[in-house]
Amino acid sequence: MKMRAHLVTQVAIAAFALTTVFPASAHHSHASLNMSDVRIYKGRVSKYSWTMPHVFLRIDAPDADGNIVEYTVELQHPPAMARVGWSRTTWKPGDRIIWEGPHDKNENRHYTGLSWAESGDGTRYTMDKNAVANEATPSTDFTGLWKRSDEGGFNPHYKPPVGWPLSAKGQELVDNFHEDQNPMVSCGNPGPPKSMIVPYPMMLTRPDENTVLIERELMQEIRVVHLDGKGEPGEPSANGFSVGRFEGDTLIVETNNFIADKWGMHTGIDSSDQKQLVERFTMSEDGMYLHAEITVTDPVYLSKPHTFTHRWTKLADREVIQAPCTMEAAQLYLESTPK
Repeated sequence: MKMRAHLVTQVAIAAFALTTVFPASAHHSHASLNMSDVRIYKGRVSKYSWTMPHVFLRIDAPDADGNIVEYTVELQHPPAMARVGWSRTTWKPGDRIIWEGPHDKNENRHYTGLSWAESGDGTRYTMDKNAVANEATPSTDFTGLWKRSDEGGFNPHYKPPVGWPLSAKGQELVDNFHEDQNPMVSCGNPGPPKSMIVPYPMMLTRPDENTVLIERELMQEIRVVHLDGKGEPGEPSANGFSVGRFEGDTLIVETNNFIADKWGMHTGIDSSDQKQLVERFTMSEDGMYLHAEITVTDPVYLSKPHTFTHRWTKLADREVIQAPCTMEAAQLYLESTPK
């Protein structure tokens, strides 16, 4: 199996805020927006950030009374924005901007969604991924860039799962779940299996015949899967220590050596240092889908091992996007989440 190494780029920029008018494709719905009050705004960019959890713009523009105020507009995370043609250099402070989007239900809150934005030179940016070419090529060896498949019910997991065999401690977490507990609001990233089902693209690479690397965009920690069984576990971590093998067309990955991890199991469910993970990856015959059967064991939060499935679809290969998480962007993300 051949592997093409992809460079990891550090994308950093300072500044902020944007909200899409397409709830189905957003990281969460924006219930605060009045979808029947869509307006066109005009102003100048004061800040733009290519940051986690979401990209943001701040724009100085007149409000309904003609007073210059600072609007906040929240977009999606950087990889999602890159798929619709945005980049970390799309805007800079001082740029003229016209945008359309629904206003917040609170007239006194200067917060909007966005369906399109136009720069001073007339360039228009939208949230339509179909407007940007994305010709994915099939994978022949599991490698390449993959994203969560929206087909077949593999939707974002924004609430705790239903029907899992939880222990009393796990059930208590679910009973008291609230989005404010999301580790991302403090720039934290859980390990697998939660990290494997977040809606960010995943890059699989084979730097050599004995190693598989699993890299999630916007999560700088890289999972290393040792195919020769010679790796050293080292200190426990959120990613754990992974050993893999091929059985026919299936890649089997067994992982342990974890630390206790906030939401390390699933949305709203933590994991302990006793967690063990077995993942079975198979690829569709056309090389366009990657299927996973994931079995997780954790006697602290589960009453027995549990198996669930997940699926990814192939993306056009490109460099992995990394962007810093800032506490300001994380707080704006939390404020935009419906309570």
